Amino acid sequence: MAEQHVPFFGRLLRKSEGLFNLILPRRAAALARKELHHIGRDPYTLGMTIGLPVAMVLLFGTAISFDVKNVKVAILDQDHTPAARQFVDSIRGSGYFILNDSHGNPEEDLASERARAVVVIPAGFQREIGRGEIPTAQLLIDGSDNATAGVVAGYLQGVAGVAWQHIRITELRRAPDPPISFVTRYLYNGELNSRWFMVPGLLVIIIGLLAVLMTALTVAREWESGSMEALLTTPAKPLDIVLGKVAPYIFLGLLDVAMVYSAGRLIFQVPFRGSLLLLLITSLFFIFVCLAQGLLISVAARNQQLAFQMSMMSAMLPGMLLSGFVFPVESMPPFFRVVTAILPPRWFMEISRGLFLKGAGLSELLLPVTILGLMCFLFIFLAVKRFKTDLEP
Repeated sequence: MAEQHVPFFGRLLRKSEGLFNLILPRRAAALARKELHHIGRDPYTLGMTIGLPVAMVLLFGTAISFDVKNVKVAILDQDHTPAARQFVDSIRGSGYFILNDSHGNPEEDLASERARAVVVIPAGFQREIGRGEIPTAQLLIDGSDNATAGVVAGYLQGVAGVAWQHIRITELRRAPDPPISFVTRYLYNGELNSRWFMVPGLLVIIIGLLAVLMTALTVAREWESGSMEALLTTPAKPLDIVLGKVAPYIFLGLLDVAMVYSAGRLIFQVPFRGSLLLLLITSLFFIFVCLAQGLLISVAARNQQLAFQMSMMSAMLPGMLLSGFVFPVESMPPFFRVVTAILPPRWFMEISRGLFLKGAGLSELLLPVTILGLMCFLFIFLAVKRFKTDLEP
């Protein structure tokens, strides 16, 4: 049967068999070797556990970005003076906006999505400057996307401040007002690169989803096909069966961590400032938690379709929405902040981003590491207990 293994990955999996003999009981090691041979003969499983992580990193790392660029802005210039044109040139020169002339009706420009914002320069703009007054202009923004609207408003207000200083010099021949000077320095992500923020989070989402999904589907397939009953006739104890089933996926989970880490570092140039050893240990904690979660799902579902649905509902949705991957936990309502405290992805998210971007050590990450470690032992205990109960009525 060995000749039917997928090249390279099948050989890689077989080389790990000796490790199972060292760390697992004899019967559990035999079951783990059997599971490895099955994985090596299954291109679908290998594709999901090895090819999918890299594809997801490339897709999400490239597609998801919080940087607001190329925003369409319509200009309604009712003044047609040098000062108004200089104001418009300042907006154009910022590099964030694509300027178009308004059709004369700002609300229609926004409703038809010809523009995300409209700048209205009223008649008398230059006269106000000549009288020594601060000129006024109107800014209308499409608020249907509140996150983008806030960023666009901030950008345009900053551009307006710079434009006013230039107008004072060129039109009024006056020195610019001395503003309050802030010397800004962004720590940990100096360029505010959203991919540096996203990729460490993708490590959590991808590993968590695959570990839960693959374990749930694999064990549910055993229940569905009836081969679990055959295992019960062997001398293997429930704990041996659990260890034998999940051990290969621990190896594959660590392989996925290595691939996502490498893709982030080599392709997206995400820095890693922390300890690789701490990342390895906490990744093991998180993988154990997710494998135990998948085992609990498989015992409850006992068929692959239901196991898949439960895995997606319990792993992907909370991981994407409640872990801090996109929305900061601190900004959530109090009820959901409490809910996130019982979700393993929330704590591994803090660890991953702390290690990648901040170079945090164990002392800074002691709370999330401790909670994740406790969750690891709790989930494993519950999985083994529930599995044993179901096997020994």
